[in-house]
Amino acid sequence: MSHPAVHPVDVLPEPPADNAAAAAAPRVRMKDFPGVAGSPCGLFLRLAQSFFAIGACLVMATTSDFPSVSAFCFLVAASGLQILWSLSLVVLDIYAISVKRKFCKRGALILFTAGDMITSTLIFSAACASAGITVLIDNDLQSCSKNHCVQFETSTGMAFMTWFFCLPSFLLNFLSLNSQ
Repeated sequence: MSHPAVHPVDVLPEPPADNAAAAAAPRVRMKDFPGVAGSPCGLFLRLAQSFFAIGACLVMATTSDFPSVSAFCFLVAASGLQILWSLSLVVLDIYAISVKRKFCKRGALILFTAGDMITSTLIFSAACASAGITVLIDNDLQSCSKNHCVQFETSTGMAFMTWFFCLPSFLLNFLSLNSQ
């Protein structure tokens, strides 16, 4: 059984209350999560999202028969939206890092969080739909010899990797939003 212990704390004398000095004191955020918009880790997450989304879109677009399957068209559309979103935030992250500022305004954090939530949900659902069609073609219909199964699987895997890098970005922005 444990007993509570009381540890004495030395109380430092307060400095004289000078209104000008108190007003000039900078305000500091209590919690700063790595990976939020405007941080080097956030820039890495955005670049990884962009890289894998571009890869998924290009690999799928190189096949000649992807327009015939709506799940593959959805994957290309979701990857295109992810590319636009991630690259625009890459530019904002580079700017924020270069001026040594982070995005602390609540409106900006709400926008980043909502955008990450929407794009990560879209890319995950597109990857799942494409994975289902790829499994259908490969395992159930066994017609991989007539289709581009390797390209479909590669594009689907890259879409899942895109989501893998989108999810931490969304969660960290959401935590940063809630810590204000």
